[in-house]
Amino acid sequence: MFTRWGNLVYRLRFAVLGTFIAGLLALGAYGSGLGDHLSSGGLDDPGSESTHAAQLGGGAFPPNHDVDVVVIYTAPPGKTVDDPEFSRKVVDSLNSLPREYPGQITGINAAYWPTETGKLSGSQAATPDKKYAVATIAIRGDNDNAMLYNYRIVKDAFDIPGVVVQVGGLKPVAGTLNDTMTDDIRRMELLAFPLVALLLFFVFGGVVAAALPLIVGGLTMIGANGIVRLVTNYTEVNSFVAPVVSMIGLGLAIDYGLFIVSRFREELAEGYDTPAAVRRAVMTAGRTVVFSATMIIASAGGMLLFPQGFLKSIAYGAISAVSLAALTAITVLPAMLAVLGPRVDMLGIKRLRKTKTVEEIENSFWGRTTRWVMQRPVKVGGTLCIALLLLILPVHNLAFGGYSERYLPPDNKTRLAQQQIDTSFPGRRSDPIELVFVSADSKAVGAVWNQANAAPGLSGKFDVPQRSTTQPNIYRTHALLADSDEADTAIDYLRSIPTPDGVSMFVGGVPAVEKDSLDALEGRMPLMIGLVLLVTTLLMFLTFGSLILPIKAAIMSALGLGSTLGILTWIFIDGHGAGLMNFTPQPIQANVLVLIMALIYGLSTDYEVFLLSRMVEARAKGASTTEAVRIGTAHTGRIITAAALILLVVTGAFAFSDLVLMQYIAYGMIAALLIDATVLRMLLVPATMKLLGDDCWWAPAWMKKIQQKVGLGEFILDDERPGSTEIIDLVRTTPITDPVTMQIPVFTES
Repeated sequence: MFTRWGNLVYRLRFAVLGTFIAGLLALGAYGSGLGDHLSSGGLDDPGSESTHAAQLGGGAFPPNHDVDVVVIYTAPPGKTVDDPEFSRKVVDSLNSLPREYPGQITGINAAYWPTETGKLSGSQAATPDKKYAVATIAIRGDNDNAMLYNYRIVKDAFDIPGVVVQVGGLKPVAGTLNDTMTDDIRRMELLAFPLVALLLFFVFGGVVAAALPLIVGGLTMIGANGIVRLVTNYTEVNSFVAPVVSMIGLGLAIDYGLFIVSRFREELAEGYDTPAAVRRAVMTAGRTVVFSATMIIASAGGMLLFPQGFLKSIAYGAISAVSLAALTAITVLPAMLAVLGPRVDMLGIKRLRKTKTVEEIENSFWGRTTRWVMQRPVKVGGTLCIALLLLILPVHNLAFGGYSERYLPPDNKTRLAQQQIDTSFPGRRSDPIELVFVSADSKAVGAVWNQANAAPGLSGKFDVPQRSTTQPNIYRTHALLADSDEADTAIDYLRSIPTPDGVSMFVGGVPAVEKDSLDALEGRMPLMIGLVLLVTTLLMFLTFGSLILPIKAAIMSALGLGSTLGILTWIFIDGHGAGLMNFTPQPIQANVLVLIMALIYGLSTDYEVFLLSRMVEARAKGASTTEAVRIGTAHTGRIITAAALILLVVTGAFAFSDLVLMQYIAYGMIAALLIDATVLRMLLVPATMKLLGDDCWWAPAWMKKIQQKVGLGEFILDDERPGSTEIIDLVRTTPITDPVTMQIPVFTES
């Protein structure tokens, strides 16, 4: 298949370039307004009790806009909020808002001062010392997307010259979080592209060769945005997908481009003409790219098992980005190489682009290091395992939290505003527990309400249940918690209250949503882990013909993932470096943790595939296990290191984010890449494979037969004579026993 594909891309190179580039650019144009179609929702479990409570309440009562925007005003020094001049300025501002922005602002819900559209005013909207006063403003919109879009239009309309104004509430917090991610993407584009271009120039030694992976990366990123924009027409997509698509799409596409361009240049250096070099690059590096992408997609697809829209959004984005990265790498890139041919080395420095001989590669730093490791596998492997296990130890402090303004920097103005509101006006907090009753008997509802007021951890009693005017059998009430971080006890108590016949009570609100979401994650996590392990193990077996190699890969990935989580826990939860990086130590958002696990495991498998492919290729040509490990590591060491550096640059740009969630992902990727590309792939893998010896290639006989029939074994290319009129493509499937003692069948593919 890959042989025919390589030939086809070469013959139709101009058509392939025109068709695919036009298609990707069209997708990019369609996805140019993606940000306006993303939401801040999707963090809840749609099948949970808390979501059901929200649906019942939302259907029976008017939309609650009490904390859409909460504005807090600070009186001038030595004065109070009753000062006439101060009051006049604030009231004029509040009255003007609905008039100037009728399409975005419904009206003033509450204020200390009487206003034209205010539904409530009074002393409860000011602090006892009259230093602070508050107003709540309703944003027009029937869903999060519409409300967030409208808030962005008016976000600067609340400022008053000469008055200290702070803006908090649900929409300002969500808008700031989303806008911070948009800024992160711009920063990545400004910082990562030039640095990656420079790195690629030194890897390839030429401008043209370095530009090719960048072109593929850029096309992938804009194309993936178009696909995600299409998905938003059918389901809610969280705004967090945008930086993930940029990070994964750009990084992987450039990595894939690096592997294919490198293999193409190797084939040219071996004396093959352009058609043969394109075909052979697609058959080897291109094939590996496809299997690598398939395994990453399998890992990302595990997030689809969870009910949260947030994780499904990330899965859609990651699958789109990885699929396009692989597709462009085996279509657009080979077509460009077919057009360029030897001119791929144009505009370069001869000394940098010099291609090493096989002997030079195998005796390079990577070859010598691998030989040194395999001379002392027990010492090296044992020491590294102990070190990785020590890095895993901090994981016992891992804790999970919700999604709030605390993920913004401590000095962020929106976070400071929200903290001031929560401190001065605790009744305006946006995280109460909500009870929804369904019953035709108001007395029975009252009896259950009395029991609910005895729940531990409440800062006050539940409000008297409010009866719906449209659905008289539905009641709703709220109460605040003294400490939102200790909500589980109160929620468990409320859900354990026995209700009389004819009365149903549902516990909702932000604390219950977060608890139910976490419970759903914990319940589905074993299924995700098991399914991802099964799929990746099966794919690696079909690729390499060994059952031991995928098991070893899973253990290595688990060590790398555990070490990464330990490092992240030590930094972001234990708080080491919080002052330097300007964040608040706190529990990690559980959805983001699942995202990190899926991405890191997928990328770990990615590098494993590239490394093992070269080992299997050497093994099939007759090398012993020891020599195959050394040859494979030597030939991939430089490229894997360069690929890891490229991803480090791309993800490292997000390390400067003001959003601690993005820092968490960025530093997690950095730690994982450093551990994976050095400690695991270049040291621990050779040590382990040396200890396993020929058992590395073991699989039950019945599984070997299946692998041979499926025919996904590694292609081993025979020599082709440049200039020959006849195309000779002799390929062999992966050997399943020692090649010295077995005659390997030869298959011809036309």
